[in-house]
Amino acid sequence: MSLSFTDRHNGPREEEIKEMLAYIDANTFDELINQTIPSDIMLNKPLDIDEGMTEQTYLSNLKAIASKNKNFRSFIGQGFYGTGTLPVIIRNVFENPSWYTSYTPYQAEISQGRLEALLNFQTMISSLTGFKMSNCSMLDDATAAAEAVRMMYELRSREAVKAGKNKVFLDEQTFLQVKAVIETRSSALGIEIV
Repeated sequence: MSLSFTDRHNGPREEEIKEMLAYIDANTFDELINQTIPSDIMLNKPLDIDEGMTEQTYLSNLKAIASKNKNFRSFIGQGFYGTGTLPVIIRNVFENPSWYTSYTPYQAEISQGRLEALLNFQTMISSLTGFKMSNCSMLDDATAAAEAVRMMYELRSREAVKAGKNKVFLDEQTFLQVKAVIETRSSALGIEIV
């Protein structure tokens, strides 16, 4: 029996579905859903979903919607600033599909692609600057700051641990979202943020 590419890689097949349903004592998927989803949260009507469309049509529709946006000067602040990214970086790092496309149809590899993009970026920075070492991270600034607080806390001296010293001082100009993440992560560890 010759199967299509999709059927060879994306299961289960019809006979496997019947076997699985029989094993869990259900005759159909609908019966399985009725056995597992409480009736008070079950949607009892079909989803209102538009007809499928090609990727090109979808992107065209998305661009039409996005074109309705009005660009004004941004006053966001708090660490979010406009940036100018070189087209070569945009194309070869941010828009390179190998960083976010799975290598196989059954296992998404976006995390691996992001790691490889970061490695290439920091290697490029080392080459450009001549430094022996560089670093970039998948952490946003708030999470990175919270990790730094935890690291400082964990590296307290033995005397500080015995004395129960648990305060970390933040600059009063720390961005609000950074402060919020630090406070949230620290509260679970018993760290007092001052």
